[in-house]
Amino acid sequence: AADGYARSRGVGACVVTFTVGGLSVLNAIAGAYSENLPLICIVGGPNSNDYGTNRILHHTIGLPDFSQELRCFQTVTCYQAVVNNLEDAHEMIDTAISTALKESKPVYISISCNLPAIPHPTFDREPVPFSLSPKLSNKIGLEAAVEAAAEFLNKAVKPVLVGGPKLRVAKACEAFVELADASGYAVAVMPSGKGLVPEHHPHFIGTYWGAVS
Repeated sequence: AADGYARSRGVGACVVTFTVGGLSVLNAIAGAYSENLPLICIVGGPNSNDYGTNRILHHTIGLPDFSQELRCFQTVTCYQAVVNNLEDAHEMIDTAISTALKESKPVYISISCNLPAIPHPTFDREPVPFSLSPKLSNKIGLEAAVEAAAEFLNKAVKPVLVGGPKLRVAKACEAFVELADASGYAVAVMPSGKGLVPEHHPHFIGTYWGAVS
């Protein structure tokens, strides 16, 4: 559901229990990673007082090591935040969210289960509006690239536009259709980009899958 929501609305989130839920959702997070989806996975971690006690806790695999879940998530997320004190919680959570949006990949946030109930002075302040710095193009470089691309395309005998999965990451689906309209080129789509290019477009010629096509 979170995967689908991220595809539809730009970013998704899911909340799971420590280890039991985390390991269960791992396959879905790996799928979101491969599909370049910003998905925030929030885990209710162990009590902050349990770290370093060598206890065996419920919702674990029966070892006094709480890092197994984190190690699993490190390979399928672009950022991991383990929040077990309130002093740097704001910064870690904001960094996780902004990294997910910038990288268009899943992130992992573990929050000790006892922390939400603890008062903290920073919670009395007005929330700081969340913002990301816009990406800026090098104007001269962009113009040179457009000129070179146009020159290359104008020499082509039968050019075809092929849409792939990076269209969503770059938020370029509308621009792709505008280019198809302006150029008059035929349009195809990769299987991994299906749904990102309108198949009712007058220039649409089908799915491109290399030799299989």
